[in-house]
Amino acid sequence: MIGAIQTHGELLHWHPHIHVLITCGAFTPEGDFLELPEFDMERLLVAWQDAVFELYLAEEKIEAEVVENMRSWEHSGFSVDQSVFLPAGDQAGIERLIQYMTRCPFSLSRLVKVSDTGQIVYQAEKQACRAFPDPKGDGTQAGVPRNFQILPPLDFLAEFTQHIPPKGSHLIRYYGWYSNKSRGMRKKAEAEASEEPLAEETTTSRSNRTWAMLIKRVYEVDPLCCPECGGEMKVVSFIEPPQADVIEDILKHCGLWQSSTARAPPDVEGLVLELDAAYLNRSIGSPDQADPSQELTYVDIDTFLSSF
Repeated sequence: MIGAIQTHGELLHWHPHIHVLITCGAFTPEGDFLELPEFDMERLLVAWQDAVFELYLAEEKIEAEVVENMRSWEHSGFSVDQSVFLPAGDQAGIERLIQYMTRCPFSLSRLVKVSDTGQIVYQAEKQACRAFPDPKGDGTQAGVPRNFQILPPLDFLAEFTQHIPPKGSHLIRYYGWYSNKSRGMRKKAEAEASEEPLAEETTTSRSNRTWAMLIKRVYEVDPLCCPECGGEMKVVSFIEPPQADVIEDILKHCGLWQSSTARAPPDVEGLVLELDAAYLNRSIGSPDQADPSQELTYVDIDTFLSSF
């Protein structure tokens, strides 16, 4: 099982939930896969609700009376869904699902407009209007149906930054067959069965394929594909700073080096003369001729924030 923790909804509001990629069965210690019958969603919902309540009670974040009260609610706020099913071998479908599970809470493509006053219009993922929570409320009441949200600049930053996880926290968890321990044990067993240690070249070649595959998926360009013949290129060495002379030699050899002349320092004396000439035409010392836009006025922090 692979679980991804997410805290955001479609409009950056606080909406904690967990996406889980789980197999329709389990592996035996011998490595055989046993397919399980369909999950009982009612039992799974009760188990999920009990686990959350036990965690909050253990951390003293909630009272037992509140738990009993919430258990009596018609809509407790807990839900479990298994509407997405991927058949075996659907690698493209699994990749799309994992991209959805690990997506960023914020997208520049959905930032529709920033007004002259700094108001931000942020669009939902889907065009259909839904009753999203009202940002001015406590988050428990549904607002008017909409597919966008208008936020002041500081509220927008607050909505976005609340989804930054604590330092060191893991938002993707691996369990069972996919855990690091299980994968390490299988790799060790394979090495012992072959009775030959893994060669260093094999590890290096696998690492090269891994980073090249990630770059290809993100930028849709294969970094190991030769632009001339289309064959697979090999990594000769890595250039790390400070090696500016090596970079220059390589670019010159390829005919790609472009020399740039250093920019001269600014003419400070000429700038001072321009400022002096500008101030000679003003009578700053005369209160009746002073430019009001240049005057300084003290404003307290509440008045400053209310201007946004």
